Amino acid sequence: MLHPMSAFHDAPALADLQTTPEGIRVIFGGAWRITANRPDWTRSTAKLEPARVDFELEGLDYWDTSLVLFIAAASNWCRAHGVYCNVKALPESLREMVAHFEDETAVPIPPDRPTDFFALVGRASIEIYDRAMQYARFVGECVISFAFLARNPTKFRWRDTLAEMQRAGAMALPITGLIAFLVGVILAYSGAVILRQFGGDIWVADLVGVTMTREMAAMMTAIVLAGRTGASFAAEIGNMRANEEVDALVTLGIRPIDFLVVPRIVALGLMMPLLALYANALGVVGGMAIAWGLLDIPPPAFWVEMLSIVDASDLMTGMIKATTFGIIIGMAGCLRGLQAERSAAGVGEATTSAVVTAILLIIVSDAVFAVLFNILGW
Repeated sequence: MLHPMSAFHDAPALADLQTTPEGIRVIFGGAWRITANRPDWTRSTAKLEPARVDFELEGLDYWDTSLVLFIAAASNWCRAHGVYCNVKALPESLREMVAHFEDETAVPIPPDRPTDFFALVGRASIEIYDRAMQYARFVGECVISFAFLARNPTKFRWRDTLAEMQRAGAMALPITGLIAFLVGVILAYSGAVILRQFGGDIWVADLVGVTMTREMAAMMTAIVLAGRTGASFAAEIGNMRANEEVDALVTLGIRPIDFLVVPRIVALGLMMPLLALYANALGVVGGMAIAWGLLDIPPPAFWVEMLSIVDASDLMTGMIKATTFGIIIGMAGCLRGLQAERSAAGVGEATTSAVVTAILLIIVSDAVFAVLFNILGW
């Protein structure tokens, strides 16, 4: 079924169970045919209570669905008995077929976590390094794609970019405006409670103006879009991967980065500064409303005082942050979508991971910007 059928005098199907300090290792060999006799997992492990099971291929002549059913039965047995099942040594095509036969309603397989502290730290360090390298490779691919499309602008998908700008920009105005207005209200109210004790009511305008333009407008807009647009990117591309549409693009000689990723990153990079400006305006209006209703500061006085402290550098700081946050959200959503497993559960996990990754990178980049702008004196 999956490999060219060899001669029928091949060795019979073999599943050699070897005891290891961690558990048991199952080595497959021979020819696994659905029409021939083959090992049975339940009978093979009747008297065993391993802590983990590792699968390896060694001298395997031929395999078809019979091997898939055997490994799936072993995986379901491991889930039922709380045993870690390691299939990383198997080919990806075989792992994907096994996933279709696994009992997803059973208890999840416990993670392979060593009890030794130094082993835990070492594995966590290796995992962090691997993820960092994945991000670095993805960023490099995006840079190469941007350079290629800059030299060949006719191959850039402008229509897709405009559609994504509509979805990420105009359709996000209501929720972005509401959040920004409420943030302005919260800032003004919190500042008024403290400043009025010192007779500095008018300084509420300075607090709202500087905080919104430099920090909160870009930050809150980015968090909203990370949960709204970044998750949408991951889900959409993840579904395309599950439906093998991404593989079809590769088969046709179209790079998924050019076709799927770059238009979305460009759309978010262009729309985020505009949304941040919109959030600035709504945040100032919210602060102005609280200052007028709570502190009896008329809007003209609030506006004049705010302009005395807020200048172009504050506005540009927020715009730089917003643009960077937009690129981060687009890259996180697309990366997690391309990494999604080919199943409904995999798409859901990719969506969640995209939001978490985007928010984490937004916070980290904002901290870096804070240090950098302080050094530059902005």
